[in-house]
Amino acid sequence: MAKEKFSISMDDTLVKWIDNGIKKKKFANRSHALEYAVTALKDASNS
Repeated sequence: MAKEKFSISMDDTLVKWIDNGIKKKKFANRSHALEYAVTALKDASNS
């Protein structure tokens, strides 16, 4: 699957939460965290 780069702005508390998830090895990086969240939201909307 091809991936496209884009830029976003996000509340600093959410960024800190994502970075904490990276430190705890829940996410590999910020891109992985966002892809995980958007995929979960998409899957939930298809239910």
